[in-house]
Amino acid sequence: MKIKYLLIIVLFLFVGSAVFAQNARVKGIILDENNNPVENVNIAFETKSTVTNSNGFYSFTVPANKKITLVFTHVSLKKTTAILELKPNEDFEFNVTMNEKAEQMGEVIVTANNRKRVQGITTIEPEVIRRIPGANAGIENILKTLPGVYSNNELSTQYAVRGGNYDENLVYVNEVEVYRPFLVRSGQQEGLSFTNTDLVQNVDFSAGGFQAKYGDKLSSVLDITYRRPTKFGIAAEGSLLGGSLAIDAVSKDQKWSAITGVRYRNNSLLVNSQQTETNFKPTFADVQTNVIYNASTKWQWSFLGNISQNKYNYQPLSRQTNFGTIDEPIALQVYYEGQEKDKYDTYFGAFKTTFKANETFTLKFITSAYHTLEQEYFDIYAGYYLGEVDSNIGSENFGGVTFSRAIGTQLNHARNDLDA
Repeated sequence: MKIKYLLIIVLFLFVGSAVFAQNARVKGIILDENNNPVENVNIAFETKSTVTNSNGFYSFTVPANKKITLVFTHVSLKKTTAILELKPNEDFEFNVTMNEKAEQMGEVIVTANNRKRVQGITTIEPEVIRRIPGANAGIENILKTLPGVYSNNELSTQYAVRGGNYDENLVYVNEVEVYRPFLVRSGQQEGLSFTNTDLVQNVDFSAGGFQAKYGDKLSSVLDITYRRPTKFGIAAEGSLLGGSLAIDAVSKDQKWSAITGVRYRNNSLLVNSQQTETNFKPTFADVQTNVIYNASTKWQWSFLGNISQNKYNYQPLSRQTNFGTIDEPIALQVYYEGQEKDKYDTYFGAFKTTFKANETFTLKFITSAYHTLEQEYFDIYAGYYLGEVDSNIGSENFGGVTFSRAIGTQLNHARNDLDA
């Protein structure tokens, strides 16, 4: 009799452990449209439910190998519904952005490259990045339109997130951290983004709450994955502002593959309509390459390299700004002497090796080197005049300054050099 009860207990424990093994966990952070965490969001599945804490975080255990429907509800935000199907013991991070205007419905699916995405929720596609108009083509043109992201200069690829600084944004390409120029002042410089849109395959952007593998900065993470070529290909593009060239190459035995991009851009034409008359010649050029060697089915080596140069030759000439009223128009005239010459040369290289022991155990080693030579030289003298404007339509000097009320001068001088 005791043996019978012992067998029943063992069977009960076995069944219980088997049932437990068929569960998975969903966790994440709920944000609103302004990227602020939302507290007391109810997450429900059938008869089970949980709520987010003060940081917007939640954790929920769900059945595995089964399509489930998670419903996210809040008293002041619209409902969000997501359909998931997870593997046993999978720990899946699912961050949701809820808004006040429209309900969201989507299904989490696994694509061919095992990347989870949400249908029905806006994602950044490489083709959209390549076609979006902007002073500088790149992923930053889309990032600047996202909630919490802003920039003070459309001629620059620099951006800030949620009140952070311009140098707090992490950038990763193929899991390698990429460094940016150091002497950038308030997002005014760096015309070409490191990310070459002709080489991009996947784009992930997080304004906060990212994984620990991205380091300790809290502003944002831009995670770029370059594509792996499968056959030879070439793409070229040109315009009055510059051009680009991208080449895909693969060896006959498919062990070697390489993707290379060359870009050149000149933004002189973009400043002709400004109030300040100037000789402004910003030129940007870079070369990038990503070489992959498959030593075996388990071992892979890769190299990511970049050489870039951003030059700014700026010589202001004059400027006139009119203000005041119709009866008493006033003008501010400024005449300049001198010029500004800025240059940013960056050299970057990274080696990465990946060893996949089995389906659940992978080792990676990444080492990189970065060198930047930067200079900001300027001597600009400005003499300004505040005066009354000739508003007589029949006058030969219509629109010009007839009487100066005040004058002044200003001199900006700098010799900033950096070798890092």
